[in-house]
Amino acid sequence: MLQTTQLQRIFLHTDNGQEIQLADPAEKLSPEAVLNFYANTYPLLTTAKIEGPEIKDDTVQYRFVSTLGTKG
Repeated sequence: MLQTTQLQRIFLHTDNGQEIQLADPAEKLSPEAVLNFYANTYPLLTTAKIEGPEIKDDTVQYRFVSTLGTKG
């Protein structure tokens, strides 16, 4: 019998050179809504873009990458 399992979502953010793993506040939220949710705690995320999803270690990983201070 085929069994399916939903992979856990993980949101990653780098702050001052340290990678921070952010918990999924609610599975029903879109990655954009999760970004907005965490922007209250991490103001740097107000200018971030979302990279992913990438499946790694049986999780679905999204990365919040700040565009502040970068040129291009």
